[in-house]
Amino acid sequence: MAIEIGRYTGEWDELLELLDMAFSAPWTDEQYESERRVWERDRSVVASEDGQLVGHTGTFSHLMTVPGGQLPVAGVTMVGVRPTHRRRGILRDLMRRQLTDVHEAGEPLAALTASEPVIYPRFGYGLASDHQEIVVPKASRGLRPVAGIDDVRIRHVDIRENRARCAELRNTLARQRPGLFVHDERWQEYAISNTVTLNSGNASKRRCVVAERDGELTGFAYYRTRRAEKGYVDVQRVHAVDLASHAALWRYLLEPDLLSETRCEMVASDDPLLDLLLDPRAPGPITRDGLWVRPVDVGRALAGRTYARDIDVVVEVVDEFLPWNAGRWHLSGGPDGASCESVSRDADLTLDVRDLGAVYLGRPSLERLGRAGLVAEHTAGALAATSEAFSTSRLPFLDTGF
Repeated sequence: MAIEIGRYTGEWDELLELLDMAFSAPWTDEQYESERRVWERDRSVVASEDGQLVGHTGTFSHLMTVPGGQLPVAGVTMVGVRPTHRRRGILRDLMRRQLTDVHEAGEPLAALTASEPVIYPRFGYGLASDHQEIVVPKASRGLRPVAGIDDVRIRHVDIRENRARCAELRNTLARQRPGLFVHDERWQEYAISNTVTLNSGNASKRRCVVAERDGELTGFAYYRTRRAEKGYVDVQRVHAVDLASHAALWRYLLEPDLLSETRCEMVASDDPLLDLLLDPRAPGPITRDGLWVRPVDVGRALAGRTYARDIDVVVEVVDEFLPWNAGRWHLSGGPDGASCESVSRDADLTLDVRDLGAVYLGRPSLERLGRAGLVAEHTAGALAATSEAFSTSRLPFLDTGF
């Protein structure tokens, strides 16, 4: 039978058997329910053979921060093919249909987190952010002095009763860092639930502590405690409006009773904690890949962000998967905005769309990719100038896996 690709019209429960097979790691009922609440059925694309679901890819409708603003971004999720149907081009067809739908919906970018990072570059995704996984032993918890830290009050609160309050603070901060997307009510609930991105085994319930100064909320943290072979604090997220509150929250999290260390799987690579620890070896940071970004409409994507310096450059984009992106694009603008139009004149730079996605949020530098031979410079000085324009003062970061 021929494989048919189309929009999904069934119910959530019908997807579960396929997802279990595709990911080889059955979820708990609570995890399934968390995923169901954020699932957007109208944006699911499936592959079917003789009435059986053999592949799936879904899309979340995100509003994501990019340098200088926020853009609608398609969050790609739950990508899988039944093991009996691999190596038949089904994933390629699902990706092409999904990205075509995203383009028609007017979203200039798609983004995902990769279960296997070698899969997605061939569909035009570039690694646009990373983060640090850290483990801080209790004996190495010392921090450098931070002014005002003792003026910050840390206290426990009910996580559900304070969900909206904390989410408002987090969404305000999200506008300041590329890669973060807005948490609406669905994602606020997701952030406090047991999800497929969180191992809930052998752990306490999720707890919330808030930082306050003069009665005003200045930060919060979600965490659990775990008693395994080595008991530890498992930190899920820390957000604060100022350094003193950020340091006060981490000071609390680094001083657990009866537990030997503090762990966090997602710390921004430029988080102040990494510079405040007295022992720079203490966290033993391991760099993990974060957000993978794919320009779906190059013109709108490049015009939708601002730039660190004035820029006037023609970039030739190679895109074999989405032909409407391939060609030369005249990008001009600066800190106050930009425009980008298709042109026929000679290019100053040439790069693959996956590398454009990689640098879109400000990391890594375009010059770094050039040194790796991934960017061709046709006009002297264009690479350095464009690299500087694409740079950002804060590294991109994704705090919520999807």
